[in-house]
Amino acid sequence: MESVLALLIGLMVAASVYLMLARNVLRFLFGLVLLSNAANLTIFVSGRLTAAMPPLVPKGMTEPVGVVANALPQALVLTAIVIGFGLFAFALVLVYRGYLALGTLDSDAMRHAEPAPQSGGQKAQAKAEGEAS
Repeated sequence: MESVLALLIGLMVAASVYLMLARNVLRFLFGLVLLSNAANLTIFVSGRLTAAMPPLVPKGMTEPVGVVANALPQALVLTAIVIGFGLFAFALVLVYRGYLALGTLDSDAMRHAEPAPQSGGQKAQAKAEGEAS
């Protein structure tokens, strides 16, 4: 079972990297969410998967009997899911506001804070205009 989940995690990471390399900000956001889900699944699998016995200690005993799953990774994954959902909601609103303000989702076209690069001919023309005035 762990080998199947390892292949699934690898597939999720590959798909998330592919999405995050796109110039579209919304695809980047979906890639980020997919990457966080792959990380959550990795943490979950690290705690062992056993269906035979829950990670509970019977009353009067100091340790569980037999092989049990670790409860700490399960608690960490539940916390990470909540934090990841909050991050996704915030980032989605941020992307939406950016789209309303700039009119595009292309990350290369989002140049509100910096000027567009100029080619060699345009640089010479701008320099000549600067010297003339």
